[in-house]
Amino acid sequence: MGWKWTDTQAIAEALFDLDPERDPKTVRFTDMHRWICELPDFDDDPNGSNERILEAILLAWLDEYEG
Repeated sequence: MGWKWTDTQAIAEALFDLDPERDPKTVRFTDMHRWICELPDFDDDPNGSNERILEAILLAWLDEYEG
């Protein structure tokens, strides 16, 4: 069973692990959406996200980055 859009923390950690030097504040939602859908553990409908979900993932990713 893979990650769903609601697994914001796990997704954020995976995005951070992909490129720890990438500043999440410089990322476009369209790019982030694509990267999430390409994660090997992601298993949800690509059309199931919305701006609120992507913002939550971005904020969690920012916490990882600044942490």
